[in-house]
Amino acid sequence: MFTHTWKKYLPVIVFLMKRSAKGDQVLDMNFTDFQRASGGKKVKYSFSNLVLNNGRSDPEQKLSPLTSDLIIALQDNKEAVSMMNYKQYEFAMNSGFQLTIRNTTPYLIS
Repeated sequence: MFTHTWKKYLPVIVFLMKRSAKGDQVLDMNFTDFQRASGGKKVKYSFSNLVLNNGRSDPEQKLSPLTSDLIIALQDNKEAVSMMNYKQYEFAMNSGFQLTIRNTTPYLIS
């Protein structure tokens, strides 16, 4: 349902994933893109704490269509897949259609 919408924003999301090593990144998105994608259905357009570890979500975490389509879009992008290998990212979207991207990869101290 939302895969096409996420793919529209994917180049910017991938760019912000790169920058997230320096701090949290926020992407302002357009409400109408998501409203059109939902086809008039009542959908919750926000989510919190979608954690992707090595490009995969926790199998016990219940995913909405919005979040599962984001994962699909990321997994279909070669650059995103290469960045997600051996890294952990956290995504959250608020009701103001702001996507926050956080690199939560633990640092190894030797």
